Amino acid sequence: MDYYLQEAMVRHNLDLSKEQMIVLKKLHDQDGLNQNELASLTYRDKSSLARLLSKMEAKNYIVRRQSVEDKRSNEVFLTEEGRHIFQRTRPVIKEVMETMEQDLSKEEKRHIIHLLKKVQFNFTKKTEKI
Repeated sequence: MDYYLQEAMVRHNLDLSKEQMIVLKKLHDQDGLNQNELASLTYRDKSSLARLLSKMEAKNYIVRRQSVEDKRSNEVFLTEEGRHIFQRTRPVIKEVMETMEQDLSKEEKRHIIHLLKKVQFNFTKKTEKI
């Protein structure tokens, strides 16, 4: 699925990776998150998120600003270009989802979701034991 999604992005002339798209989505939902919150929400370690954000800053998708409350942390905001690129991804994601769900009945979709939730629960139980 990752490969198909990346191919769809390229086909639509979107200079965006899946990881960058996830960050854009989180910021679209809640602009101004600090980097620690964003790392947690995207399941990334702080250093890999910092590298990802640097790339996104170079593309003018986001801007980092020092927090007013805590000078040690940065808050991350979407730029107009970031908002624009995020809006351009929506039809591409819809296309990928439609391709993925093609010829699946509602019952088959429900069954897949049920199975994936079970798998997710199994991983959650395992990480709680660690």
